Amino acid sequence: MEILGIDIGGSGIKGAPVDIETGQLSQPRHRIPTPQPATPEAVVDVVDQIVKHFDWHDAIGCTFPARIKRGIARTAANVDKSWLGTNVENLIETKTGCASVVLNDADAAGVAEMAFGAGRDRDDLVLLLTFGTGIGSALFNDRMLVPNTEMGHVQMHNVPAEHYAADSARKKNNLKWEEWAGRVQEYLEYIEFLLAPDLIILGGGISKSNKKAKYFDQLRTDADLVTAQLQNDAGIIGAAYRARQLLVKSLG
Repeated sequence: MEILGIDIGGSGIKGAPVDIETGQLSQPRHRIPTPQPATPEAVVDVVDQIVKHFDWHDAIGCTFPARIKRGIARTAANVDKSWLGTNVENLIETKTGCASVVLNDADAAGVAEMAFGAGRDRDDLVLLLTFGTGIGSALFNDRMLVPNTEMGHVQMHNVPAEHYAADSARKKNNLKWEEWAGRVQEYLEYIEFLLAPDLIILGGGISKSNKKAKYFDQLRTDADLVTAQLQNDAGIIGAAYRARQLLVKSLG
């Protein structure tokens, strides 16, 4: 069974059909730069272009960089403010004619890692943290997603933690990898105090092996600590897998 997964990001929108039994992309990804400004109409036009590229007429799953509740965008920290209150699912379904499921981008990455990646054998409390422009989070208890967590927005040093410890903070402040690892360590200790997870998965661009070697051995946690396995495909895979789960449920 295949479902089209689409990952809506700040710089690019990419998609591919996913074999949701194996978690493999069944065709090469197709990527289009995110329009600027990234208004609802402009972004949905790009989603429709990707749907047409694959000549797709069935269900699709989409990630979105905001808190999504019942298909509606409830936050707009890193997207155009005109998205606030927009029913993203209805907008995509109307434009593409495809039944659609939309979820937070970090939640989608977590769904993929739990199904096919670093969390596939775990049924305890698992936390995925994605480090990039911000810090995204996805929390799973007994393999069930607790949606829309925002652990990148907890306060550290009087600012949101992502302003202090995201990969963008490393670049903005020209931090050495050792210095940045110290900030991440401080952040992880705080998160462990709040949640006491059994497994922490570090995702985003920092999970690539060439970057992992620069910081990972400097981190210490009570939880098992690993890097994500699916990397740039996680959003696409997780969105498609979640669409299958929810669509099957809605059909009884």
